[in-house]
Amino acid sequence: MYLSKDQTDKTEVTCIRNRADVIYDFKVSFFTMGQLPNFPWNFLERELENDSSSEIILDILKQTCLHPLCCKHPPSVRYRRLFLSLLIKRHEASGKEPLDELYDALGEVLGVEEGTECYKSYLLPCGEAVSLSESTAVISEGTTGLVTWEAALYLAEWALENTHLFTDRTVLELGSGVGLTGIAVCRSCRPSSYVFSDCHLSVLHRLRDNVQLNGLDNQNSPRVSVEHLDWEEVTEKQLREIGAATVIAAGRNMAWLYSIPSVKLKILFKGNVPSVETSFTINTAYVNSVRNHLYISGIQHEVMTGPVTHVFFYNRQATIEMIKLYI
Repeated sequence: MYLSKDQTDKTEVTCIRNRADVIYDFKVSFFTMGQLPNFPWNFLERELENDSSSEIILDILKQTCLHPLCCKHPPSVRYRRLFLSLLIKRHEASGKEPLDELYDALGEVLGVEEGTECYKSYLLPCGEAVSLSESTAVISEGTTGLVTWEAALYLAEWALENTHLFTDRTVLELGSGVGLTGIAVCRSCRPSSYVFSDCHLSVLHRLRDNVQLNGLDNQNSPRVSVEHLDWEEVTEKQLREIGAATVIAAGRNMAWLYSIPSVKLKILFKGNVPSVETSFTINTAYVNSVRNHLYISGIQHEVMTGPVTHVFFYNRQATIEMIKLYI
């Protein structure tokens, strides 16, 4: 059992954690390619000081680089090299006997050539994993849609806590990116049908691959489709044919709203619509302009407050605003 003190809004919070929790933190952080300095290294160092064996190192190794999920959908080569190097550094600093398993794992990954794609895997509360093929670059092929952003993770957490808004409904997701939110909803919220959409062809290609990767392309429930929807060209007929009861979107600035004419916005947002706006990348004036555009279009909105259960590991210092749109 461990006692830790975390700083949250300058308030000291004491947490009690056991060894299994620490190993699980290593696991989920590793598969989402979380920032390595944020791993619970201090707990590992304390355990190595108090335990004459290196059992915890082997347990961490089995839950990360030697886990079957890593063999099937591995994080990037560079990331695995850095992670193993840090793990070896902590183990060597403890003065314990070298572990062949550590050096064998590092030797294996050193012999692998770095590619332009990697996998991130997100563990759902049900125990299943959502694995996504992503670009190793933040901006690739002229778009940021080939990686998962904090806004999509927050929206997925919100959906997992509000499953009633998705169960037995047709759901349309705008700007699905690599598919994290939609796949999580399909796995955990039981929609009758789910429409992934995006306007960038390279994103759509990756999105279709991820839908297939997670086994959603060959099942009857929910019915899943991946659609090319360009909001400057989409027709009212297309929107009406989709007939979505719930529409969701996760975006860094919701700039896509500007390309949708007012009449299409009203068709799209005919019911209560949750959307995510990520304001940490834009200034206050830009946020206000988005809200003014909604008002001019006759789309009212309100900020949705309240805690959301933390499911995924990501940078929570980003300011993410949850907005409900309605006419």
